[in-house]
Amino acid sequence: MSLPLLLAFLGLIAFGAYVQTVTGFAFGLIVMGGVGLSGAVPLPDAAVVVSLLVLVNAAQILWRNWRSAFNRELWLVLASSLPTLIASYALLEWLAADNLDLLRIALGAVILFAAVQLVLPGAALAQRSGDGSFVLAGVAGGILSGLFATSGPPLVYHMYRQPFPIQRIRETLVAIFAVNSVFRVGVVTTSGNLSSSVLWLAALALPSVAGATWFARRWPPSLSPRTMRRLVFLLLALSGLSLALPALVKLV
Repeated sequence: MSLPLLLAFLGLIAFGAYVQTVTGFAFGLIVMGGVGLSGAVPLPDAAVVVSLLVLVNAAQILWRNWRSAFNRELWLVLASSLPTLIASYALLEWLAADNLDLLRIALGAVILFAAVQLVLPGAALAQRSGDGSFVLAGVAGGILSGLFATSGPPLVYHMYRQPFPIQRIRETLVAIFAVNSVFRVGVVTTSGNLSSSVLWLAALALPSVAGATWFARRWPPSLSPRTMRRLVFLLLALSGLSLALPALVKLV
């Protein structure tokens, strides 16, 4: 990787960590979208780097505020997401080997779905959803975690509709992402796909994640939540379209 590409990748990592710290999600989406567009790192390798770096971001966020994350919803989601993560990781290996265009279309569609959620969130519920809904959200999140190391879209949509305090929602999401990341790295290692180059790239990006997370916690943006959502929506929508459309045209 050339120095300009490396610096751009580290900047992308820092920006994703900042947004995740402020909103509770979007790190993986931002990084995977940027990598998919630039081609700086193969998508499977980028997903491993994201999995490793999510742990740094989560440790900083949950260091002193972890108690509200360990709740019934967390265990329901994890119980259903971890098995589907394994199956979807096998699908990633197949797509990355012979169907890269389909992989780009799938990633673009996921990013667009997440972008639409930001500006068209579901109506807040008066009562907590049933346990089954958290299981289904976990299944969907596990599939996306195995494919792209980003289980956010279905989980964020479901959790933010619940009548829970915002802090509890954010910390629960971060805890889910962290456990999924540990499990995903374990699957990658077991399959023999954890290379030294990926570990070095993650190590180089670690200061960017730590610094951006600390900065976001110390100096959160002065933007209103609505404005922040619109900015992230624009970024995700553009990256999702840029990823999916060229691959779709090529296949057609």
